Amino acid sequence: MYSWPEPEVPTIPGDSVPLQLFDTADGEIRPVQVDGTAGMYVCGITPYDATHLGHAATYLAFDLIYRQLLDNGHEVHYVQNVTDVDDPLFERANRDGVDWRELGTEQIDLFRSDMEALRIIPPRDYVSVMNTVPEVIELVKRLISVGAVYELHGDLYASIDATKNFGYESNYDHTTMRAYFAERGGDPDRPGKRHPLDALVWRKSKDGEPEWDAPFGAGRPGWHIECSAIATNRLGSSFAIQGGGADLIFPHHEFSAAHAEAALGCARMAGHYVHTGMLALDGVKMSKSLGNLVFVSRLVQAGHDPRAIRIALMTGHYREIRNWSDGLLAEAEVRLGRWLRAVALPSNNKDAEQLVASIRAFLAYDLQTQKVLEAIDAWSEQVLLGSNSTERGGEIVAQALDALIGINLMGEQ
Repeated sequence: MYSWPEPEVPTIPGDSVPLQLFDTADGEIRPVQVDGTAGMYVCGITPYDATHLGHAATYLAFDLIYRQLLDNGHEVHYVQNVTDVDDPLFERANRDGVDWRELGTEQIDLFRSDMEALRIIPPRDYVSVMNTVPEVIELVKRLISVGAVYELHGDLYASIDATKNFGYESNYDHTTMRAYFAERGGDPDRPGKRHPLDALVWRKSKDGEPEWDAPFGAGRPGWHIECSAIATNRLGSSFAIQGGGADLIFPHHEFSAAHAEAALGCARMAGHYVHTGMLALDGVKMSKSLGNLVFVSRLVQAGHDPRAIRIALMTGHYREIRNWSDGLLAEAEVRLGRWLRAVALPSNNKDAEQLVASIRAFLAYDLQTQKVLEAIDAWSEQVLLGSNSTERGGEIVAQALDALIGINLMGEQ
């Protein structure tokens, strides 16, 4: 499956700074370890609705990570899935009286256009679950072979006892896990399960749903094992970063790691588990159930510059619960205008180089985007006050902002 056009990312002079990120599993900020190519897997959309700002905030954070890895000279192998076989998609299609495949294709196309507008670097592998079910079947077979799976009325479950370190990724106690499991697609109260937290890896076929033939019966994959198979088949049994929104910490990322570790015998699937905070609208968490989502495509259609949307999303730290408002976007548009005026004026090269060094340092330590924006503001204000220099420091700054935070100030957006 194709992704979207890749923006040009310039290489900039000066010294890069090694990337450090907060790891959910270890609960601390520490260096990202890269052995050869930096493998990064980020969970993609379930294509039953348009790209809202919560999605955009998450993919922006991993775009910034991608850019820091590039600045450090690493090759990056970025993989992202599309969960185009899942209950919410089927439910929306049934509600609207449309084919679930057509609905998925329509929403994936919209997602691609939103990512292109925001200048998000696309994954090398953009992978449809529907096209990778054979990979899931093979991984389920491996889990069966190591005794990690049991059958319940035709459905297959993976036991949480299949790995000795289950729970290391979220660090939640079982009471918390059970509550989140019930909220986020799990079935802790199903009679007959060996443990309430055991996760479905293969669902027996049902009328009206897609199905695939497998040695253990026709059906379709469970949610978590899809990502296990897609990630490890492209990045290996262990890789640098697994990421997504904070709502994926448990059960999705806990189980996708546990399934891979049990089947492949690796101690830890990802070196870093990186999660982004949720987005709120005027102080209330954005959610489909509340109907308070803000969509990227509608903002762009209304005439808002995608660069300003990107800047507005960087005003809060990626791990925090951030608030979105019309005022925040308006402030970002003013900020963008100020930056555009500043880079067009003569300015001192040394000041520009010092700014670039600061941006690198702030981003390298867990993506401190607020400090990045403040530093650019301070430089811009100084330039706009007037300078006797005839140098072109603005060109240095513009090239760095393009490379490091994805804001193009020199050409058309």
